Amino acid sequence: MEFRSIEHVIEALSASRYIPSTEIATVVFLAAATQKPILVEGPAGVGKTELAKSIALYMERPLIRMQCYEGLDEAKALYEWEYAKQLLYTQMVRDKIHSVVDSADTLAEAVEKISEQEDAFFSERFLQPRPLLKAIQSEKPVVLLIDEVDKSDPEFEAFLLELLSDFQVSIPEIGTITAKSIPFVLLTSNNYRDMSDALKRRCIHLFIDYPEVETEKEIVRMKIPGIEEALLDRLVRTVANMRNLDLKKRPCISETLDWARSLMVLQADTITPELLASTLNMLVKFKSDAELVKERLETVIA
Repeated sequence: MEFRSIEHVIEALSASRYIPSTEIATVVFLAAATQKPILVEGPAGVGKTELAKSIALYMERPLIRMQCYEGLDEAKALYEWEYAKQLLYTQMVRDKIHSVVDSADTLAEAVEKISEQEDAFFSERFLQPRPLLKAIQSEKPVVLLIDEVDKSDPEFEAFLLELLSDFQVSIPEIGTITAKSIPFVLLTSNNYRDMSDALKRRCIHLFIDYPEVETEKEIVRMKIPGIEEALLDRLVRTVANMRNLDLKKRPCISETLDWARSLMVLQADTITPELLASTLNMLVKFKSDAELVKERLETVIA
């Protein structure tokens, strides 16, 4: 299913349980229309990965996710050879190999005859595709999520740039493989390091920040139906106040949802300093952050 307009993107993603801003909807619509990748930057936990999942859900496309990390290289992202399978096939056709080299008079001739048959063992039959190769080999268009690309090395980023420009890859033993369909590509970054200007030029850039209070309330309503409005308003504003503190890690949307569920389990109808202090572990992940919030409980809740 394709997006027909910006308004349609908003409706479609909302139906897929994602609340997009007009800016997000505009970028998604333009990316779909121009077949350009989206580079989504922003703090951890603001819904970058969820955006890819919602797009795949609405478009009824498989989601292929590649998690990036330091030391990731082309081979791990593209393909690997199934050496055990190659060895098994070699053992199964051992007699046939003998017949190939029987007519050779010297070792050099035997090696030459075997090398003429190497395509049989370096073919797609023995190729184990990794996420990037799966995405371009798919007959049906997919949504390709390259998650936390900022954690990969600059050399891998350069390789991605080439892949995303032509949507084709070269495998030395086989040759060039061109995409059977163009995937909808999203790259996410938590700003672990700056992305290169070349990659940013290739992509449509989108920065997702923590949501406004009313947007976050709408997200909580959708994810946790039945929450009381007074409690919802108080908890979202409390989280927003906490984000204004100089915390090592600010609470993200998923932590807002975790806290909301916890308050409902505790059957809380309001938020007191004592309640916030006792449930603070649902919101902050560092001791220094917890101590800072406890010093300012009255201010945060007010």
